[in-house]
Amino acid sequence: MISPVHAWVLTRFRGNINIYMGNEPVSRSLASQNLLLRGATLKNTEYIYGVAIYTGMETKMALNYQSKSQKRSAVEKSMNAYLVVYLCILISKAVINTALKYVWQSDPNKDEPWYNEKTETERQRHILIRAFTDFLAFMVLFNYIIPVSMYVTVEMQKFLGSYFMMWDDEMFDEELGERAVVNTSDLNEELGQVEYVFTDKTGTLTENNMEFIECCVDGNVYVPHVICNGQVMPGAAGIDMIDTSPGPDAREHEELFFRALCLCHTVQVKEEETVDGIKHGIHQGKSSSFYISSSPDEVALVEGMKRLGFTYLRLRDGQMEILNREDEIERFELLEVLTFDSVRRRMSVIVRSSTGELYLFCKGADSSIFPRVISGKVEQVKARVEHNAVEGLRTLCVAYRPLSAEQYGQVCHLLTRAKLEFQDQDKLVAEAYDLIERDLILLGATAVEDRLQDKAADTIESLHKAGMKVWVLTGDKMETAAATCYASKLFRRSTQILELTTKRTEEQSLHDVLFELSRTVLRHYGGMPRDTSSGLSSEYTDYGLIIDGATLSAVMRPSQEESNSGNYKEIFLEICRNCSAVLCCRMAPLQKAQIVKMIKASKEHPITLAIGDGANDVSMILEAHVGIGIMGKEGRQAVRNSDYAIPKFKHLKKMLLVHGHYYYIRISELVQYFFYKNVCFIFPQFLYQFFCGFSQQPLYDTAYLTLYNISFTSLPILLYSLMEQHINIDILKKEPSLYRDITKNSLLTWPIFTYWTVLGIYDAIVMFFGAYFLFDNTTFTSNGQ
Repeated sequence: MISPVHAWVLTRFRGNINIYMGNEPVSRSLASQNLLLRGATLKNTEYIYGVAIYTGMETKMALNYQSKSQKRSAVEKSMNAYLVVYLCILISKAVINTALKYVWQSDPNKDEPWYNEKTETERQRHILIRAFTDFLAFMVLFNYIIPVSMYVTVEMQKFLGSYFMMWDDEMFDEELGERAVVNTSDLNEELGQVEYVFTDKTGTLTENNMEFIECCVDGNVYVPHVICNGQVMPGAAGIDMIDTSPGPDAREHEELFFRALCLCHTVQVKEEETVDGIKHGIHQGKSSSFYISSSPDEVALVEGMKRLGFTYLRLRDGQMEILNREDEIERFELLEVLTFDSVRRRMSVIVRSSTGELYLFCKGADSSIFPRVISGKVEQVKARVEHNAVEGLRTLCVAYRPLSAEQYGQVCHLLTRAKLEFQDQDKLVAEAYDLIERDLILLGATAVEDRLQDKAADTIESLHKAGMKVWVLTGDKMETAAATCYASKLFRRSTQILELTTKRTEEQSLHDVLFELSRTVLRHYGGMPRDTSSGLSSEYTDYGLIIDGATLSAVMRPSQEESNSGNYKEIFLEICRNCSAVLCCRMAPLQKAQIVKMIKASKEHPITLAIGDGANDVSMILEAHVGIGIMGKEGRQAVRNSDYAIPKFKHLKKMLLVHGHYYYIRISELVQYFFYKNVCFIFPQFLYQFFCGFSQQPLYDTAYLTLYNISFTSLPILLYSLMEQHINIDILKKEPSLYRDITKNSLLTWPIFTYWTVLGIYDAIVMFFGAYFLFDNTTFTSNGQ
């Protein structure tokens, strides 16, 4: 039985399946984690029971399909505006010539000369019809002033120009074997206009390659190959550690901690494949296999435990097997898995040991574990967690709870009832988890390092020098994210950090905190939004803002309690505009998109760029003017939904500072030249009407009219717009400040457009009257030739 309720909600699914074993059906609940997505691979089982739940137009993909919003560059918007101006010029030309024609024809001798008398039908035609016909004739005569071929040439330039980015060997990553990918060429020139960069942290600024650094059990720190069993091992010199060797009483807690990390996970074991038809896997109790998981953190933790003497072997027939330090295999029956979710920020397992003891092991973020702990060395562990977070390490806390048979029976009843319930299933499951995961005993904490990507700091520093403001949007805790920001030079040591966090708003009201921060930043800038270049000047204080997801929700929500509170969103934007960098931590994917949308809608309407590597970054990638996907380790969702894709974050520097710069310079000159050449070509046609009695006589032969746009002028400017490099590539990379010269669509402003148009009119007048006066006297030599 499948529930069709909320079939359009991608994150929800509930149902039951009855499996007949003999005559009695066994009912099992189905949830979102049971769904197999396209491309799923069957591992560690020979078969599964499968149900086709939605097909055709009832699939969630079809029901949730929404077309991407059309992204248009600033250059394209300028082109359309200029086209409207030229359309007005065309109409005005036709109106002027039509009026002057009838002024000219008011004299009967000029209206009907002896060689061109009107027919009777023409004389009887109404004057309005004749005027309208003449107006249309002039519109056709002057229509070449509208650069229709410009759109074709621009599209060719964008399409062909995008290959230069894909062919760039400096943007090729040998490790991945991938080059830059252009999913849409419509936004090439927008790469040269970026003012705000919104970036994810994990997998974008960092490698998303987790390495187990240490664990802390009751205040004792264990570093693989450095401290084991409280003994300092060779190579430990220079490592910051707390070393208080555990006594006999602590030994039990220590091993329980290691077992908890070997059991509380969803890691799969991939055994080495066959060689000459012989399968090689676990040999003489030693593992020759490797671990795979949807979360690289879990793999790092299991591998860390392996280095500390406890090896997770396999899950077989509901039995989890681990190898302890004495090379003995311990078996635990896996009874329940309380899966991780972003609301609880923790996961748990319930296992039964070979001696019959029941345990609930739980691991998760410190903010979700500490409030549920009733005993353990909380202060020592909390101090180490905070220390590691400041160092930029990703931390998790581990706790456990022994269960009696009666308590486990109640747990089973709670979970079974919640999972089989159709109505409010998610709520009931969450309540069941909440009841189970309490009264925990704290065991310790772990620290995992996600290293910064190569040249990430240099890239961010270059973006700052280019006048861009960089915002980091991450789901990590504040201390970890802040340490990464310092390492990546988003924050400098001289940066004054402003905090807009839940901790601060608990001490003061949101209203007071916002106005205090506003006064702080505006005191230095006289109430005027700071130009980004001032962040590089020593006379200004460099500010950085840190805000968390909960506070952001309060800022985005309009205040209804205090009428004098003002608009929090506007105050927040004012603070952000005066900060050189902003860090948003504990962010949900939807909040990332909301921030991008808020900046886009601000009064300056800046050009935004969002870059990320995972599915949780797709919303902000689609929302930003330019979306860039990183070919990371979290799948290809970001790459598929982006406008451009690059292998590593460091390639963003050349993409913007070099390719973006060239694309904008080339396309802007191409557009201005097209308007110039059409004015220069057609304005003499307008002047010629004053010398032919406004008779719609063309000045040019039809062949020239056609070839002028197709070959005489389009091909040369197309080649120019593909190959032009007005500044050397090395100089553009060494001098990021050159990027400032082209921002805010500076080469397609109205004054520059007016200059090109006036220049075209001037050249047209010179060419027309130059030729006119040159041939005024057709005698060139004394003999009359």
